[in-house]
Amino acid sequence: MVNFVTTQLSAEYDVLAPDGSEIRLLPQLRGGSMAHAKLLPGQVSLPVAHKTVEEIWYVLAGTGEIWRKSEDSEAITTLESGVAITIPLGTHFQFRNISDVPLEILLITMPPWPGEDEAYSVLGRWPTE
Repeated sequence: MVNFVTTQLSAEYDVLAPDGSEIRLLPQLRGGSMAHAKLLPGQVSLPVAHKTVEEIWYVLAGTGEIWRKSEDSEAITTLESGVAITIPLGTHFQFRNISDVPLEILLITMPPWPGEDEAYSVLGRWPTE
């Protein structure tokens, strides 16, 4: 039997991500999970990498920047409404909100997010408080 899942975005966050962003959980299937991330104005995330998952991000609101670094490339990309990016497995990344409104991002994680031990700390681009 197929179970259809429908959710409503909560006003309160479900978890605080290892990088410091507020995470609101959305539906999940065998192949991946979806979440809504919010980074408050002026906030800089902790730099992390993932052990087993890859992500696709779609920016909903706000303006920010993301730093991504792999073994053979490094880039800083502007995050603004309508921008989509990928975070391949093992990529070091850090993002920050450079606007006066929350930076809101829709996250697709493949396979589904396994838990709080998934992300590990790395050296980042920007200082954090």
